[in-house]
Amino acid sequence: MLVSCQVKGTFPEKEKEPKFWNDWAQRTLTKALSLESLNKNKAQNLILFLGDGMGVATVTAARILKGQLNGQSGEEEQLEMEKFPFVALSKTYNTNAQVPDSAGTATAYLCGVKANEGTLGVSAAAVRSQCNTTQGNEVTSILKWAKEAGKSVGIVTTTRVNHATPSAAYAHCVDRDWYSDNEMPADAVQGGCKDIARQLFENIPDINVILGGGRKYMFPKNMSDVEYPGQTKHSGTRRDGRNLVQEWKGHYVWNKKDLLSLNPTKVDYLLGLFEPADLMYDLERDKETEPSFSEMVEVAIKILRKNPNGFYLLAEGGRIDHGHHEGKAKQALHEAVEMDRAIGRAGLMTSALDTMTVVTADHSHMFNFGGYTYRGNSIFGLSPLMSDVDQKPFTGIAYGNGPGFKVVNGLRENVSTVNYEDNNYMAQAAVPLSAETHSGEDVAVFSKGPMAHLLHGVHEQNYIPHVMAYAACIGQNRAHCRSSSAGGRAPALSPALTGLVAMAAAAVAARLQML
Repeated sequence: MLVSCQVKGTFPEKEKEPKFWNDWAQRTLTKALSLESLNKNKAQNLILFLGDGMGVATVTAARILKGQLNGQSGEEEQLEMEKFPFVALSKTYNTNAQVPDSAGTATAYLCGVKANEGTLGVSAAAVRSQCNTTQGNEVTSILKWAKEAGKSVGIVTTTRVNHATPSAAYAHCVDRDWYSDNEMPADAVQGGCKDIARQLFENIPDINVILGGGRKYMFPKNMSDVEYPGQTKHSGTRRDGRNLVQEWKGHYVWNKKDLLSLNPTKVDYLLGLFEPADLMYDLERDKETEPSFSEMVEVAIKILRKNPNGFYLLAEGGRIDHGHHEGKAKQALHEAVEMDRAIGRAGLMTSALDTMTVVTADHSHMFNFGGYTYRGNSIFGLSPLMSDVDQKPFTGIAYGNGPGFKVVNGLRENVSTVNYEDNNYMAQAAVPLSAETHSGEDVAVFSKGPMAHLLHGVHEQNYIPHVMAYAACIGQNRAHCRSSSAGGRAPALSPALTGLVAMAAAAVAARLQML
């Protein structure tokens, strides 16, 4: 149950004492001082958690929800990602878009180059939907760099595995909507372009773990789905007649029981497709048949970590974005909390000494909350105020645009007459749209582990995979990886970087002498 504050300004008695806040600040200061010794180890493992659409307002609201689900007022809670020692901001624009989409952004944080909206794994020289602009403009991802370096690699998502975010890890496609050949125009097929599902199995054929949704794009057209045999909308879509699941050489599972009954020590290649398209929202999934995001992440890490060369894992909480597009803040925020559980679980299974973990978003949304709500007010609840314009109540959460715009008898709907805490309640929006849009502000980047301090300040989004590759000595950043200690675990700094560190140290010393 969510905590609802009925009394204005209710808060713990201890917070009235200055000592409470001073002691808390001192504990935080002590932790901060310990970061003086930066972790410059070589990253054996790399994990990127991507909260699709998880802007800063979503992070804050998810923090409050997490606390309220634990019986607290919520504001003082801390998400797992917020425990990471380094935080930066990422500029999310696409090369041709001020407000980006998830394909162009995925190309940036996975392939290291900014790209046009709607395109995957190709440079900005490629034009959306124009097949003949693909060849020669392909760019490779950090997942491929890791695989070429001998690491195990995995993809876990709550969307279909050929959706925008995971696709940029393996596909080169000028249109994010070409899920199978059924969604492609005839001239694109004739022009030699491949659908995204096909590229998943052909471009990097030895991906170790692939978990998510998207079954129907892997099977021949009209082939019945194993879970929903009577529903034609879930049937196979492929016009080429191929059964890509049958072509898969490793283990295949389609339900939670089979996934959790696997012995990870005996599985090196795993494909798990748990829905015909995207997975169910966490609030709605059948907990007996469909795994949670954190359960999928745990299985993936158990399989990937067997490799003595380490691993790279892309883990996407993809339905945060879908909840916001539908104006359903409760669905979106519960997705974010579930992703945070997965981050915590991954943290327990790895060590910051040799695992670099980055948590970020591809873009934000037109989502926010305000209205001078009291401490402990349900994050989905009403503001204590009435509008001084139409004299009606309003929820703290609102969207700048979207399907929640509703007029009753020419006036704004009175939200006190509806169940605004329902799982699928669409929060009120200022501009009527069938689907709420992304927004263009910067998003947070949380990082821990080797070289995490290189994610600082405000960066272009395409900088992220370059830092992760540098930390793991893969891709183009390997010159600094000469063995220096512990069997080569700690990479030696390049002369240029050593000089920069020396200059920074001298500047700090000079500053201290002035104080």
